[in-house]
Amino acid sequence: MQLRTLLLASTFLLLGGCAGLTSQESIRGQGDPAAWEAHKQQVQHIDGWQINGKIGIRAPRDSGSATLFWLQRQDYFDIRLAGPLAVGSARLSGRSNDVVLDLSAEGRFHSNSAEDLLEKGLGWRLPVSQLFWWVRGLPGPDSQSEVTLDRDSRLNQLQQDGWQIQYLSYIEQDGYTLPERIKLKGHDLQVTLVIKDWQPRQLGR
Repeated sequence: MQLRTLLLASTFLLLGGCAGLTSQESIRGQGDPAAWEAHKQQVQHIDGWQINGKIGIRAPRDSGSATLFWLQRQDYFDIRLAGPLAVGSARLSGRSNDVVLDLSAEGRFHSNSAEDLLEKGLGWRLPVSQLFWWVRGLPGPDSQSEVTLDRDSRLNQLQQDGWQIQYLSYIEQDGYTLPERIKLKGHDLQVTLVIKDWQPRQLGR
């Protein structure tokens, strides 16, 4: 009886652990789910970074490219664009419920939603809160996702919240494997991110 009880308890623990890991994501592809989980555990501790690169956008009414600077300090972000897309320059900064958009040609705008500000100011409906996860090569934790792993057990493709994200290449930086080229498609937008310089930080540890 004791052995049977132990086996039953172990089975329930394993099932509970699997449910916790996969409740928000379904996993496909060639990678090892255990290695993917270890990779996520490492990368999700990055809560600060400085990124320099380029962004390209194809939209129904506008297409082009711009330079990208992204400073993240836990819940504070400062994202700057310069070039044709930004009509001079644009800066999106603040926290999740207190955001400012500065447009060199039109002035300053405030909102409690980064997504609303970008849509009103630049005409793009970009999921800024999810980009915080996607740029690190992680699915957002608060909605269902379909994950396709590459042979190295990292994200190859991600489908989440009506977006399709492809991870075209990665770069090694300070002991982390982080995305270098990302393509996003959804909501009448195609976005390409090319990250030339990654400076990851763990600020909360």
